[in-house]
Amino acid sequence: MKRRDFIKKAGAGSLLAGSVLVSACKGKSQAEVKPAAVAKTDKPLEWKMVTTWPKNFPGLGTGANFLAEQIEAMSGGRIKVKVYGAGELVPAFEIFDAVSSGTAQMGHGSAYYWKGKNEALQFFSTVPFGLTADEMNAWLHHGGGLELWTEAYAPFGLVPMAAGNTGVQMAGWFNKEINSVDDLKGLKMRIPGLGGEVLKRAGGTPVNLPGGELFTAMQSGTIDATEWVNPYNDLAFGFHKVAKLYYYPGWHEPGTTLECMVNKQAFDALPADLQSIVRNAARVANANMLSEYIARNNDALEKLVNEHQVDVRKLPDDVINSLRALSDEVTSELAAKNEQARKIYDSYKSFREKVIKWQNVSERAYLEARG
Repeated sequence: MKRRDFIKKAGAGSLLAGSVLVSACKGKSQAEVKPAAVAKTDKPLEWKMVTTWPKNFPGLGTGANFLAEQIEAMSGGRIKVKVYGAGELVPAFEIFDAVSSGTAQMGHGSAYYWKGKNEALQFFSTVPFGLTADEMNAWLHHGGGLELWTEAYAPFGLVPMAAGNTGVQMAGWFNKEINSVDDLKGLKMRIPGLGGEVLKRAGGTPVNLPGGELFTAMQSGTIDATEWVNPYNDLAFGFHKVAKLYYYPGWHEPGTTLECMVNKQAFDALPADLQSIVRNAARVANANMLSEYIARNNDALEKLVNEHQVDVRKLPDDVINSLRALSDEVTSELAAKNEQARKIYDSYKSFREKVIKWQNVSERAYLEARG
């Protein structure tokens, strides 16, 4: 076929297609025919995210930044999120109320900080001797946990999402040896959530302080010990300058979920595609943070030991056994306080019991085989 004839035929086909399109659209308004043109003129939403972390703090603060960046990138700039570190817009422990009231559209923290609102919320952060990071994600996303979390946050006008995980933490920094459970008596330690309640049962005094205040509190002797996260974060805070005894394992925080909470009114106002983008950006941030901690922790631990002569020690077995028994008491009593707490506890406990059976023949068996 000659080029001239081909162009004629193609042109005729285009005219026919155009005629069909015009006929199909006859009677419709111009706005109905060109929705894309209208969407492009929409002004981007400008959201605020308040956090419980120091601005740009490694892992936690940068995890909030990463989430904001993902939302903007995935939405093509339709949502722009400005991140505020602890104290920049509101104090660290006031972000729950700030997002609930609409002062900010988003918050980044962890649910155990809000036990004053509802003690049952602590299950959505971490439980001593409870679920690991992978297990926590499995419970939330495939075991009914997220539905229970959503139900628990609804009275506060908030939509919760998992947006990070630290993995297993360290037991913390101490200025005295822990050789028996008696050494915990009278100990003033920064430890939040259910872990703090367990320490209290053991005779210690739990103190809840935001991360930015911990170094000074240890340096001044306001507290005798502190847990924070793990080597990557603890090195950044310089805890090795105020304590040399660094204990493991982090019995109190085996897989701490970091949350993104969104003001429900602001979230409900989003079109379905932007709601999906916010949710999926949180899922990406959730996986990214855990990967970062796994990648960074060992280098930081080696630096603490080799350059700063930190004494890394394992908690004695009898201490761990005592804390485990006390943890069972604390969680059982919390579950008995109200119907909602019981429902969350029953779901969490049932999932833990089932997943342990699988882990015993998979992850645990493999790690023992690997040596």
